[in-house]
Amino acid sequence: MTSPGTPHKADGRAARWAGQRERRRREFVEAGLRAIARHGPDVSTEQIAEEAGVARTRLYKHFADATDLQCAIADRAGELITAEFAPLWDPPGTPMQMIRGAIGAHTRWLADHAHLYRYLTQVSGRPGTRDVVADVKTAIARQLTVLFERYLAAYAMDTRVADTIAFALVGLVESSTARWLENPRGLDQADLATLLARWTWRILDDALRAGGITLDPDVPLPESVAGPGDS
Repeated sequence: MTSPGTPHKADGRAARWAGQRERRRREFVEAGLRAIARHGPDVSTEQIAEEAGVARTRLYKHFADATDLQCAIADRAGELITAEFAPLWDPPGTPMQMIRGAIGAHTRWLADHAHLYRYLTQVSGRPGTRDVVADVKTAIARQLTVLFERYLAAYAMDTRVADTIAFALVGLVESSTARWLENPRGLDQADLATLLARWTWRILDDALRAGGITLDPDVPLPESVAGPGDS
């Protein structure tokens, strides 16, 4: 006869097993990230298993198939990218310092994680996987839209252009950097970031001048315009 406390014990075991399984999944995902950094974007499941110190069949006790593992790695990469760029949403300094800081961080991350970036672009096009690269670009563009709307509104300008400018700039920076990763042509990361910062400012400057506003990119914004993180 089953005692009244048995279901609770079973529930406790199930919860512990679920927690252990989730922990192991996270460990295998972290191993996947290390394997990508070591072996490149064409990393195999066998290489991920080797990095994790287990047999390949062991992975499939925690993932339905290779696609499930790829999705988990992509999701974790998206979290890491989002956390890396979080400080950029309330940037300090002059307009050019803000631009250089944001673009410098973006290009450095892509340069430092070139294998992971290529891996994400490869798996994102496969059935059953979400497009993490597109999701991250959209998230960055939406954050920039909010930032641009704040500044445009402070100058009593039409904020409707903020969304278009934000997505255009993200596309410029991401596509230029992606091409640079494939074929740098002797251009180092700092030079690339400087070029992109200059082009970005010219796009923003054109939008401001169209609204009758002229700014010096190397002079801090007025306190009435600067946000809480600006100086």
